[in-house]
Amino acid sequence: MSRTTKKAYALAGVDISLADKIKKTIARQARTTFGPAVIGSEFFGSMFQLKGYRQPVLVSSTDGVGTKLKIASLLGKHDTVGMDIVNHCVNDILCCGARPLFFLDYIAMGKLVPEQVEAIIDGIVRACRQVGCSLVGGETAEMPGIYSEGNYDLVGFIVGVVEKKDILDGSSITPGDAILGLPSSGLHTNGYSLVRKAFGIDANPASLDRFYPELGRSLGEELLQVHRCYYPQLKRILRLIKGIAHITGGGFVGNIPRVLPEGLAARIKKRSWEIPPIFKLIQKQGRIREAEMFQVFNMGIGMTIICSSDKLAQVVSVVPEAKVIGKIVEQQNRERVLVE
Repeated sequence: MSRTTKKAYALAGVDISLADKIKKTIARQARTTFGPAVIGSEFFGSMFQLKGYRQPVLVSSTDGVGTKLKIASLLGKHDTVGMDIVNHCVNDILCCGARPLFFLDYIAMGKLVPEQVEAIIDGIVRACRQVGCSLVGGETAEMPGIYSEGNYDLVGFIVGVVEKKDILDGSSITPGDAILGLPSSGLHTNGYSLVRKAFGIDANPASLDRFYPELGRSLGEELLQVHRCYYPQLKRILRLIKGIAHITGGGFVGNIPRVLPEGLAARIKKRSWEIPPIFKLIQKQGRIREAEMFQVFNMGIGMTIICSSDKLAQVVSVVPEAKVIGKIVEQQNRERVLVE
């Protein structure tokens, strides 16, 4: 009966034995990220022992890589999206001042492809190691009939911690505070549906191989640049910062207001930094209005930090890449972000 059941399930498109082999490989890779706080790894739930905090506040977040996965599939390169999802989630909880503790992943595809899964996990493991985060668990799902051949979904879940007194909630932000921007490594993980349409990638995947002199690489290589992680830089200066905004989907307009107290707005000077060539290329190719570009893409600024003017010199001395790109002002109308 057991053999019959397994055969029937395999005929339905789900290979349990292959899934078990992949999970064992993942478990070996994941253990390389474990610290002493991780307790066991073979239970139905992952356990992590929290020590060394007076009033610990857990900070959690979940996100996906979005349609950047289409680019990864077309190019047959899957490790970078593994790094993307970790870095994206780490950046999100960093906005609260949190240190990453542990991470879980969810990978779903129509038919399990060991090489794809192992490449994705390799990227996740590398990114976790870089920030001292443990990959404590996850799920690999084979779902025939839901995902077409070659396509998959990748989602990440992260938990971090911050002392209650050190939470960054933006409540101390006042008019006159400086807004600094940290450069992105390209699109990060947002706006790929618009990019695919602008370049006609779905209809002509070969367009990813075209070399652009202004980029110094092919379009595909540019689009798979890893979402940058800002935790290693900013963890040293969190005490100097009043607020952090991760510039993801929604751009400046959608993300900076999330850390601003009522009655305040952000005035951004768009000429205070050099917009990378990829965004100019996208705008030209897709005939997109500049205002929409700033609503969809990070435009070369992956993270903004807000600090008082008297802390500005200290922040820049530790993070020389940080550039003043604007300031906090009193809100005059409904707009919370003014890009000038």
